[in-house]
Amino acid sequence: MTTRTMMYLLFMPACKHLNRLTVWLLCLGLLFGCQQSQEPKQETSQGPATEQEEASETGYKVIAIKDGDTVELLKDGKPLRVRLQGVDCPEKNQDYGTRARQFTSDLAFGKFVQLVVHDVDRYGRTVGEIILPDGRNLNHELVKNGFAWHYTAYSKDQELARLEAEARAEKRGLWEGPSPQAPWEFRQSRRGKGTATTNPDVDPEEEAAAPKVTALAKGGKVVICQSKGSKTFHVDKDCHLVGQCKSTVASITLAQAQKEKRTPCKVCAD
Repeated sequence: MTTRTMMYLLFMPACKHLNRLTVWLLCLGLLFGCQQSQEPKQETSQGPATEQEEASETGYKVIAIKDGDTVELLKDGKPLRVRLQGVDCPEKNQDYGTRARQFTSDLAFGKFVQLVVHDVDRYGRTVGEIILPDGRNLNHELVKNGFAWHYTAYSKDQELARLEAEARAEKRGLWEGPSPQAPWEFRQSRRGKGTATTNPDVDPEEEAAAPKVTALAKGGKVVICQSKGSKTFHVDKDCHLVGQCKSTVASITLAQAQKEKRTPCKVCAD
């Protein structure tokens, strides 16, 4: 039996003295009112689900863990390598190197995080802080739990200093050993003598994979394309990518290029 038929049967006994047109008008009015009362409920049930879905994808997704203090994020469809500011984790061949990498992976891999950019280093890596979905700071968590040193050569962060002192006192993580070797000392020992020109604060494997800035760039000028979308600098003015610039080509210092957050061209900086 349809809704229309039921309503007709219900109202007919009470409406013997009303004409048929009046009864039908009453029925139509009640049906229209029922439809309106259902619509707001449907909108309410759909709203929160949509908002929750959008909130779950806020920030950048962590797509790779290179080591304890280096991760890759997905930004604008491309991988962005991030070196964590102010911390230095044990290297892969050191005690706690693998554990530090696993700790970072457990907290961040596959999750959407916030990135607070501090700088871009000479290897083209973004240097910054990673804020986890629950609001914790990944840089702080590594030091707090004894999986990283406070990197005092590049950071004067008092909170990192406090967290390291606390981890040492509680003998957390790598501090449970009698005399853990700092990763920058470990890297220096691997290079040995005769490598003074190599940066002692970068892992040799990572340095080999990173684009090199030649003596030309280190000594002074680099070339940039001043188009709005250009984010690189060139150490070779004859680089074929420079020829593809559709705007003005300018010569600036390496320091200026780094200040503009530009990274080395992977063609002419190798």
